[in-house]
Amino acid sequence: MVYIKKKSNKSNKLLIIFLIVVVLAIVALFGGLIYKAIGSLDNGMSNVVIIPVKGIIVSSDPGGFMTDFVSSSKIIDKIEKAEKDLTVDAVLFEINSPGGSAVASDEIGQAIKKLSKETNKTTVAWIREVGASGGYWIASNTDYIIANKMSFTGSIGVIASYLEFSGLLDQHDVTYQRMVAGEHKDMGSPFRKLTNEEEDIFQEQLNQIHKYFIDEVAINRDLTEKEVKEFADGSGILGIKAFELGLVDELGGKEEAKEYLEKKLNAEVNFIEYEESTSLFDILTGVVSNHGFGVGKGLGTNLFQNDALIQT
Repeated sequence: MVYIKKKSNKSNKLLIIFLIVVVLAIVALFGGLIYKAIGSLDNGMSNVVIIPVKGIIVSSDPGGFMTDFVSSSKIIDKIEKAEKDLTVDAVLFEINSPGGSAVASDEIGQAIKKLSKETNKTTVAWIREVGASGGYWIASNTDYIIANKMSFTGSIGVIASYLEFSGLLDQHDVTYQRMVAGEHKDMGSPFRKLTNEEEDIFQEQLNQIHKYFIDEVAINRDLTEKEVKEFADGSGILGIKAFELGLVDELGGKEEAKEYLEKKLNAEVNFIEYEESTSLFDILTGVVSNHGFGVGKGLGTNLFQNDALIQT
């Protein structure tokens, strides 16, 4: 008698079980999101994510213990996350910033516009103590601005700063050996004075950025260029004055922001925040680069760079 051993179906069974587990996990994931979204509607609840914009605005993450800086890359990551989050109906930007990089401020502003345009999610700026220069630039891109009456706002201007050591070098008989390919390659070097022509070049660049800043505020706040120019001298103004000038829509704080959002969304508001994770590598290797143009309060003079710092 010949015995034929049946082929084991153990591997097939394991594969089927694995596929079932994967399918159930996917269903649970999407089912949870749908349930959460529908649950919010059933309970008359709207989720509003708070995105803090606190500190001097820079383009790249300074990392480490540099807590007085905020990077456009991190803010934009959160904006894009809110854009894809089906459970979020609005975004509240908590602003407490004196400004910073013009490029970084514009990047955040454009991301806010994209969020509003492509998702119709409501965006609100809540200016606490300071929403000046680049901070105000960002706020102006939202649908609605609320500011404390004693907050420092506006400051629509551009600044350039750098240290110049040429006099000190002369006193100590130190010579700056200038070797460049390109007449203005070392323009802004701390080791020599600017020529009249170079001062004109810098000023022209500042004027161009200032005009762009004015145009952005005029468009975002539905004001004329002439109206904005009247208070675009770089000086800061109190929130109450900003309200009178049409730079903010309402005076108040988080409670007023909540009331506005509940009225706008016709639902009770539930505030949420996206958590940030910082690796040990980020802490140990945090380095900040402050090159470029900026709008607002200067980042201070960087003794280790030859470039002039220009900020909003």
